[in-house]
Amino acid sequence: MPHEMHKAIARNSLLIKALPDVHVDAILSKAIWKTYDRGETLFIQEETANAIHIVLDGWVKLFRVTPSGTEAVVSVFTRGQSFGEAVALRNMPYPVSAEAATRSNVMHIPTNVIVDLMKRDTEVALTILSSSFNHLHSLVAQLEQLKAQTGAQRVAEFLLDLCDAEEGACEVTMPYDKVLIAGKLGMKPESLSRAFARLKTIGVKIEKNHALIGDVEKLQDYVEDLN
Repeated sequence: MPHEMHKAIARNSLLIKALPDVHVDAILSKAIWKTYDRGETLFIQEETANAIHIVLDGWVKLFRVTPSGTEAVVSVFTRGQSFGEAVALRNMPYPVSAEAATRSNVMHIPTNVIVDLMKRDTEVALTILSSSFNHLHSLVAQLEQLKAQTGAQRVAEFLLDLCDAEEGACEVTMPYDKVLIAGKLGMKPESLSRAFARLKTIGVKIEKNHALIGDVEKLQDYVEDLN
């Protein structure tokens, strides 16, 4: 992908769009641009954070490795989303590892670049604070989802998030493998398979990495039914 295209995508990312326009070119000129193959590591747990990361293309997963060696997926990020703000600004160790779930393009903004701008412009500081708050809000929403919804409902909501239709039929392509989908939704792979089987009864058909949704509104009703 041409470098100028990278910059165009970066300008439309949630974090960069929220920054004062006067600083955008300076940030882009000092950023580090990298392409990662699927399975390649961006950083590892306990490594000192020294940058804020923005996904330009592909999917990146954040995960922790438990003392028993089990991998626990914390979150998955895609185009336009940023991560690492809170720990980077304090030069703290990463509480998670990051790995490319698919071939990915990522922009890394060195911490010192952001800190220098924050000292000169409080709007930059407010933008970074807002971004960190949004991540916290997202984690709270994930916790609520785990507590309130069945596995099949979580899978249904995942599919709806990928769907670009509000009614009628819809076909979606699952962006990464089913093991990672299960991890993201707090499930085991076998539980994911059972959830897909349950959704089949309300018109969802799985064919390899595609999901055929017979009725989007019916699936939405299923997600919202907490009885």
